[in-house]
Amino acid sequence: MVLEAHHVELIGYCAAFLTTIAFVPQALQSWCTRDLSGISLGMYSLFTAGVGLWLVYGLIIEKWPLILANALTFALALSILFLKLSNISKLK
Repeated sequence: MVLEAHHVELIGYCAAFLTTIAFVPQALQSWCTRDLSGISLGMYSLFTAGVGLWLVYGLIIEKWPLILANALTFALALSILFLKLSNISKLK
């Protein structure tokens, strides 16, 4: 299958939108309820680091779908991670 460059870019933007918007409900629920008991610190730490690296990769190769999606996802994941860490420190 041969696709034109703008079709490939459109697929990238659609994928970026869907995978990024999927984090919004979790972030909103976490901030509203402050209940992060079901969130694994290890998993979210690794995930956030991975998204950060995807962002760096996108910046290096200058691909806007990667940059935009991972910048927003990184911010959402980092906010949840900070909430989780603040809840852990309050328990000690």
